[in-house]
Amino acid sequence: MKEINFLIEELQPVRQKLLQHRLYSQIENTDDVKLFMEHHVYAVWDFMSLLKSLQLQLTTVDVPWVPAKNPKLSRFINEIVFGEESDVNEVGQPMSHYEMYIEAMNEVKANTDQIEELINSIKDGYSIEEGLKKLNLPEAVKDFLKFTFEVIALKKPHITAAVFTFGREDLIPDLFLGIVKNLEKSSDVSLNKLIYYLERHIELDGDEHGPLSLGMVESLCDTQKKWDEALMYSKLALEKRIALWDTISNALIQNDNVLS
Repeated sequence: MKEINFLIEELQPVRQKLLQHRLYSQIENTDDVKLFMEHHVYAVWDFMSLLKSLQLQLTTVDVPWVPAKNPKLSRFINEIVFGEESDVNEVGQPMSHYEMYIEAMNEVKANTDQIEELINSIKDGYSIEEGLKKLNLPEAVKDFLKFTFEVIALKKPHITAAVFTFGREDLIPDLFLGIVKNLEKSSDVSLNKLIYYLERHIELDGDEHGPLSLGMVESLCDTQKKWDEALMYSKLALEKRIALWDTISNALIQNDNVLS
């Protein structure tokens, strides 16, 4: 346990910087929520690629089938895939959390054109790099996505698991849910779908996925070199998220200046 505790302690300063980011205090109306979602949706989407990469590496998806090397890790990843890729929305319809997020964006009339264009490009056979070139996105968003797929390309489960666990799973704090709930009280736009998404995300991460993720990292980091790599890439993941939060914060400031 000492290695995982050391990793958590080493990441704490940069995690605190992220969780105490000024961005949260800037979200004051539904227009701010829309802008946030239009930037954040890429992190919701590429999270699934991190997860599916782990599924490819830690379970058996080939035919003929053979038993996975670690049945415990295989079960854990399959449980998360089930929860993230085929959960149910607020009215009981099966869908992924990404699709729930898109529904929430549509509910507040946020623009989904660019993320949908990226998805369509990939469906048409373009690489992520080619798809991004076609879009007019902030550099921080592109860098965030590029980092994710660089991690995936390494095909090192301990690094992917560390980025998944420390860089992604619990970084939308309860604070943001509270802000959104307060906004809904004073807004003429429904935020019900976003609130459901956030509540579901926090529920799964806190009660189920979070503790299991730590066990996954411990199982995969069986050498000091792997622990060192897990720490390095986890820090990079958090720094990429801070850069994304900075970009959204600056965009909110620009919007306020235009309106004032």
